[in-house]
Amino acid sequence: MPYIGRFAPSPTGPLHAGSLVAALASWLDARAHGGRWLVRIEDVDGPRSIAGADTLILAQLAACGLLPDEPPVWQSTRGPLYEAALQRLLAAGWAYPCACTRRDLAAALALRGARRSRHGELVYPGTCRRGLRGRPARAARVLTTPAPDRFDATLAIDWTDRRLGAQSQDLSRDVGDFVLRRADGFWAYQLAVVVDDADQGITDVVRGADLLDSTPRQILLQRLLGLPQPAYAHLPLAVGADGRKLSKHEAALPVDACDPLTSLRAALRFLGQPEPDCSNVRMLLSAAARSFDPGGIPRTAAAPGAFAAARNATP
Repeated sequence: MPYIGRFAPSPTGPLHAGSLVAALASWLDARAHGGRWLVRIEDVDGPRSIAGADTLILAQLAACGLLPDEPPVWQSTRGPLYEAALQRLLAAGWAYPCACTRRDLAAALALRGARRSRHGELVYPGTCRRGLRGRPARAARVLTTPAPDRFDATLAIDWTDRRLGAQSQDLSRDVGDFVLRRADGFWAYQLAVVVDDADQGITDVVRGADLLDSTPRQILLQRLLGLPQPAYAHLPLAVGADGRKLSKHEAALPVDACDPLTSLRAALRFLGQPEPDCSNVRMLLSAAARSFDPGGIPRTAAAPGAFAAARNATP
């Protein structure tokens, strides 16, 4: 199939250095494969979205020469697609309504002596799998079992990451039945991204390693919905000098749209790519695409201070 990649930022703030690394890597990978590159604004989480951030992000991308091959799409306009997918899962017995609150989950897990997972998530104990017992539904969840009637069996998802190699996760043990539609009515990221990737024909997903744990959940939904599975490649995280991931919530410096060459050169260094001696964005990107070598990208999931060092390096 022809290569179709994408960059899917959340409009929770301006594009920062770590986001630019992901955007540039996905763009380079698409161009190196002679493919198309799309942009999707993942504003499905309404409470976290900031008004105007989507426009700013698109402007920053444009200043860096990263223009999508099709008009961007917004998840907030695609609710009917997510609803149709949820109804298919419910009808097939792979999804069910859930009445649990966070307090309910914490109490149920405390009775079992269970602890949070390594990422601080509460592993759902399956309270509502057999029915709501007269309580009103709040959310919808997907079963993480080999079959809708096998509540005593676990489900492991195995896949191969293009950069990190063989991966495996036991969804039943490490995640539990995860949410598809939230109690506040908003669609969960996992369902939305799977539906969108399939609808847009995405063949390859290049993104940060912070989303590595989301991949088995998305693969499960792809299998249950009969959707194609893209190839995944997870990048090392861009972190600050203190070793923490650069994120909008940690006040990471936004990409300077007035000086895109500096930002792009720093991102190329972080990705272990040659830095073309070019005086404008168009020429730099063209040369970078021709010389792009995925094997040069560091394999470590995080490289403390690496981006800061690259950003401050002398050209």
